[in-house]
Amino acid sequence: MILSTIETIPNREINELKGIARGSTVRTRHIGRDILAGFKNLVGGEIEEYTKLQADAREQALQRMIDDAAKYNADAIVNVRFTTSVITQAASEVLAYGTAVTLK
Repeated sequence: MILSTIETIPNREINELKGIARGSTVRTRHIGRDILAGFKNLVGGEIEEYTKLQADAREQALQRMIDDAAKYNADAIVNVRFTTSVITQAASEVLAYGTAVTLK
């Protein structure tokens, strides 16, 4: 599956728009990570536990979007975007979406 954050695939022609492909995941924080993050908050710097949690969530949402596009028999997803939203104080959603297309 070819992914593009722009509206086209360079040197390829879009044959057909198949629909919106999307994938999401909702993640919650872990009490152990919260404790470690609390200590890190005292001294400053990157909270690596949350960085890894967010990176894992993005990868899972991206893979689910690719799987969704495969249902359309798409060759590519163009205009790929990510968004996040807070579900509760301890949980957030990561959504990946784009337009599934076939290529000539």
